[in-house]
Amino acid sequence: MQSDVTSHNEKLHVGIIMDGNGRWATRRGLSRVRGHEAGVETIRRIVEAAPRQGIGTLTLYAFSTDNWRRPKAEVAALMTLLRLYLANEVQSLVKNGVRLNVIGRRDRLPDGIATAIARAEDATARGTTLHLRIAVDYSAREAILNAAAKAAALTSLTREAFSQLVTGEAGLRDVDLIIRTSGEKRLSDFLLWEGAYAELHFTERMWPEFDAGDLAAALASFHGRERRFGGLQAIMPEEVPALSRA
Repeated sequence: MQSDVTSHNEKLHVGIIMDGNGRWATRRGLSRVRGHEAGVETIRRIVEAAPRQGIGTLTLYAFSTDNWRRPKAEVAALMTLLRLYLANEVQSLVKNGVRLNVIGRRDRLPDGIATAIARAEDATARGTTLHLRIAVDYSAREAILNAAAKAAALTSLTREAFSQLVTGEAGLRDVDLIIRTSGEKRLSDFLLWEGAYAELHFTERMWPEFDAGDLAAALASFHGRERRFGGLQAIMPEEVPALSRA
């Protein structure tokens, strides 16, 4: 796992819970599906803006394991949008040096999507500008549970090795900042292991409204915070009360 010290020069890992598509559309008299379509446009904007704002890894929460409970028509529409994204965006991702990984289960996705994911991952594997991770049929608790099951067969285990079991890749940077749009203030089973020390940023902006300026504001807030990772801020001698010097 990475060092507990984060400088402004290091590329950050940012996770985003993309919330509010349906509410954005409903408030405008549009279908919820139209809101999800607008949300895809926002993904394009943020993927383009992220590297310029110091982000090296971007994890987007697209579809949780619990989202299967939504109406069948909405789930089908979301899966169609995923198909279209994989079909239409790969060329742009390759051009812009974006490496795509999809995290979460693939065995429950509609026919052909798992294959399309694998092709997109292969096509973008050499990207170095941004590591884009999209969480689909994803549950952090399930990822941790599966990692624990695999770890049971090991004779020794380190935090780094367990992290690889959870995330599926070696050397993944822990999450520095988690952003949630739409005013909700919860993690909803997102990046619970990787985000153990993540800073949290909640905004009232709906995901279709979120733009590069909103991302910059979230990062400015992040950079203004003191991250101690369980330790204490260094105390200068002149700050020590006189009684403690005796």
